Amino acid sequence: MIEVVCGIIYKEDKVFLARKKTGKALAGFWEFPGGKIEKHESPKEALERELNEELGMIVSIQSYLGSNQHQYASNTIKLIAYTCLFIDATLNLIDHDLYEWVAPSDLINYEIAPADLPLIKLIV
Repeated sequence: MIEVVCGIIYKEDKVFLARKKTGKALAGFWEFPGGKIEKHESPKEALERELNEELGMIVSIQSYLGSNQHQYASNTIKLIAYTCLFIDATLNLIDHDLYEWVAPSDLINYEIAPADLPLIKLIV
């Protein structure tokens, strides 16, 4: 099982979504950004590192939101989510091609990555 962390990043009353770009796993799906937890990292350390690497983003991690397991064709992931407050970002997209700030009630209008779907219920 692969442990992955993601951030539910708030800016005012909206949350941050990013769309995986062509050529990446889950291309075209929208997700709450984050990434794999390395062996030497805590989930919070991994989240800070991944957001900085992939988006040039700085956040204030607020609290644990929840987790779930999802079986993809090639592996199983445990997705751990934290609520975060947006501080700043260059938004130099590495793994994504688009991003949007979305009202939580509008998340159902996006093609969300399967592992991220259960988190919507925790947000709304």
